[in-house]
Amino acid sequence: MSRATTSGGNATRLPTLFIPHGGGPCFFMDPPPNDPHAWDAMAAYLRGVAASLPAKPRAILVISAHWEMPRPTVMTAARPSMLFDYYGFPEHTYKLAYPAPGSPALASRVRALLAAAGVASDEDAARGYDHGVFVPFLLMFPEADVPVVQLSLRADLDPAAHLAIGHALAPLRDEGVLIVGSGSSFHNLGLRGPAAIEPSRRFDDWLQQTLLRSSAADRRRRVATWTHAPDARIAHPREDHLIPLMVALGAAEEEPAALVYHQGDFLGGWAMSSFRFGDPVPATA
Repeated sequence: MSRATTSGGNATRLPTLFIPHGGGPCFFMDPPPNDPHAWDAMAAYLRGVAASLPAKPRAILVISAHWEMPRPTVMTAARPSMLFDYYGFPEHTYKLAYPAPGSPALASRVRALLAAAGVASDEDAARGYDHGVFVPFLLMFPEADVPVVQLSLRADLDPAAHLAIGHALAPLRDEGVLIVGSGSSFHNLGLRGPAAIEPSRRFDDWLQQTLLRSSAADRRRRVATWTHAPDARIAHPREDHLIPLMVALGAAEEEPAALVYHQGDFLGGWAMSSFRFGDPVPATA
């Protein structure tokens, strides 16, 4: 698989990302009447991602919070369909389209790297892009001209296992592949508004301390035992939206991190952050 290159033709190692994908198809519907700019900051961050990269990816591997399988499973379709895995939203949001091609070659490479690391995997030729992919990618890569492959979470949501999966996939970064974990740094749908402010801030402060200001060894230890963090189970009653972070970090685990998006009042109270690993850019928040 050829590498991403700069305009001068030099090989470029791509960073890895942990991004928020919002709520359902939020960017394509009206914001709440009491918060008319609810989506603006997150949408602006996502729209700026492609231009912030050191080179255009040859392909993208996405680990979405919305796909869990007993073993890591890779999408192999050459032309993936759409999977509208949200409910109760306006009719027009079920007509969104993201026609990016898949990449059977990348899917095969992913499975080979996992196998070399002793990680058993499966493949799925029928899986379509879920909203953890097509909703943010319609903003990030709207031309849909970069092949996209999804990799599932492992259903046990074990953080150490997902760090190891990321570690196994790290060579992809030198092959023109952008690794993206798509989830949310805070994900408690039952806690919104002022009641969410302090617990989400405390968890976000811990996450920033862990990722930005800890040694590589301490960072691995802290994320592997994330349930010990302040308000961990308030921030993530179920960790499906946090575990994609482990894969993105695992693929750059000895390298520094950068905070590239932060919002302290998403939906009126959530502290939300996005991180980039491998070749940090200056913080934008």
